[in-house]
Amino acid sequence: MVTNTSDSMAGALDMLPKKRQKISAFNEKWLIFKENFIGRAGLILLSLFALMALLSFIPPLIDPMYHPMTGVDPKISCSVGPSIHHWLGTDFIGRDILSQLLAGAKIAFMVGISSAFISIVLGTSIGMIAGYFGRYIDAILMRLADIIMVMPTLLVVLIFSSLFGQLNIWTIVLVIALFRWPGVSRVIRAQTLTLKQRPFIEAAKLAGASPIRIILRHIMPNVLPLSLLYMTFRVSSAIIIEAALAFLGFGDPSSVSWGMMLQWVWKTGHMFQAPYWLLPPGICISLITLSFYMVGRAMDEVLDPRLRKEDD
Repeated sequence: MVTNTSDSMAGALDMLPKKRQKISAFNEKWLIFKENFIGRAGLILLSLFALMALLSFIPPLIDPMYHPMTGVDPKISCSVGPSIHHWLGTDFIGRDILSQLLAGAKIAFMVGISSAFISIVLGTSIGMIAGYFGRYIDAILMRLADIIMVMPTLLVVLIFSSLFGQLNIWTIVLVIALFRWPGVSRVIRAQTLTLKQRPFIEAAKLAGASPIRIILRHIMPNVLPLSLLYMTFRVSSAIIIEAALAFLGFGDPSSVSWGMMLQWVWKTGHMFQAPYWLLPPGICISLITLSFYMVGRAMDEVLDPRLRKEDD
C-alpha cells in the first residue's frame, strides 16, 4: 500500500510540470496577442458587439413598444429621425431602429459562431481522417471537398430558398456550415500528413495505440490552434452570407438581422431618404466582420513566429 501511494504521488508530481508548461505557453501567447495592436482593436470591437447582443434583451422588458419585430410606437406611423424616445429613429411602421440594431448583433453572433463552429468541426474531423488514413479514404474525402468547394455558397442557398421557401435561421446556419468546411479540411489534412511522420506518432503506434486514439490524443491537440484560427475567418464569411440572403429577401422573416434591416430600407424606398436607418446596420456588418478578421490576423501572428515583426 505504501508503494502504491508513493507511486501515485510521484505520478502527480510528474504531471505538475506539464500543466505548468501548458499554462506558461498560454500566457506567453496571450502576451504576444496583447502586444499586437490589430488584435487588441479587434478584441475591443468584438466586446462592444457582444455587449450589444446582451443589451438586446433589455428593450422589450422596458416597454413592449421597443420589441424589434412586433413593437410599434402608437404615436408614429412612418419613418422618423432620431428623438428622445428613439435614439436612432424608427422604421416605416414606427419600430425602434436601435432595438433592431441590438437584435441584429445577437443574430450575427448566433449565425456566425454557430455556422463557423459546425464547419470547423466537420473540416477538422474530415481533414484528420483523410490525412491519417490516406489512400482511398483520402481520395474520396478530398474529391468530395473539391466538389463542394467549387460550388458558390450564396447561389446554392438561394436555390434552396426558391425550392423550399423561406428558410429559418438555423437552416441557414446549417447550409452555410455544410458548404464552408472543405477549405479547412484541406489545410488540416496537410498538417496531419506532416504530423503523422513525427517520432511521437510512431512511438504511439509501437505502444499499441489505436488510430482513433492517435487522432484524438496526439494529432487533434496539434491542429486545434490552426482550426481556431480559421474559425475566426469563417465567422466573418457566415455573417456576410446571412446578411446578403436577408437583403435579397431569402432570410428568416421571423428574426431581425442587419441584412433584414437593409432589405426593409430598400423595399420601402428609404434608401436615400433615411440615412439614420440605412447607415447603422451597414456599418455594423462592416465592423463586426473587420473585427473577426483582425482577431484572426493577430492569432495568425501568434501561431506563426515568422509573421511577427522583429524589434529594432
